[in-house]
Amino acid sequence: MAAKVFKTIEEQLDILKSKGLTIEDYDSAKEVLLRENYFFLNGYRSPFLVTGSKRFIDGSTFEELHSLFKFDRYFRNIIFKNLLIVENNYKSIFSYVLSKKYGYKEKDYLNVDNFDRNKEKSRQINDLIRKLKRQIRINGYQHAATSHYINNYGYIPLWVGVKVLSFGLMGELFTILKQEDKEEIASYYTNIDSESLGDYLAILSNYRNLCAHEDILYNHETQKAISDTKFHAELDIPKVDDEYIYGKHDIFALIIILKHMLTYSDFKMMMNEIDYEIDWLSSKLKSIDVQKVLYRMGFPDNYKQISYLS
Repeated sequence: MAAKVFKTIEEQLDILKSKGLTIEDYDSAKEVLLRENYFFLNGYRSPFLVTGSKRFIDGSTFEELHSLFKFDRYFRNIIFKNLLIVENNYKSIFSYVLSKKYGYKEKDYLNVDNFDRNKEKSRQINDLIRKLKRQIRINGYQHAATSHYINNYGYIPLWVGVKVLSFGLMGELFTILKQEDKEEIASYYTNIDSESLGDYLAILSNYRNLCAHEDILYNHETQKAISDTKFHAELDIPKVDDEYIYGKHDIFALIIILKHMLTYSDFKMMMNEIDYEIDWLSSKLKSIDVQKVLYRMGFPDNYKQISYLS
């Protein structure tokens, strides 16, 4: 395989032109590549390529490619801020349930007896408790609220400690809870059973990390598929071989999860913002239809209806 060597901005543009991409404003394109990185921008080329080829569809422009790049950035920012809302809500509910039942000091709420006593999980439980203690110890003095409790009380209650615990770790903790505690936490959400909530938390953590690192979002798919929900049926999503073709492990699956876990008003606001960005992208695309992008996102034609379902 040939080595990947450094290319100047001019050479990068020549490569894109040689593959059939039209560059209408050369100076603007140079500025974009300098600021945004050829490698990252080129990651958005797939909707503009001839099927089975590395050549661009006739009429595809650099400006369209950059527009899809910017759309994904705007879309990612919308998703990320709502993931943070979900994260905060989950941490609040989790800490409320466990603190009410097991106490507010670390020695109380981190007692191994508070968790699933299945012998197969004993190693996982001990490992996660060690990780918890380590995150609290390392991060506790870096946040005003937790350092206040350490300095003044000598302990950090769970409802404060969750501030310095990662969402990924908090999701893992859910998997080792006693079944009755899982069910109580799930009961604070609408139409989510404890098994589905466990799956959702793992998927949400995956997307949170992706957003935080500014990876490509719009066409991302997860290995884990979500279970069928009433929203799949109410939107009349088509099936192939008895499997829904949208909303299982694509971005629309994430939208369905957020529908379950955000308040009605927060979800409605999020979808309004997404609709605005989709309309903006549609106005920028000439060589392809925006529907081609929505297909890669897993959005059904009637995706807007999900905002009004309860």
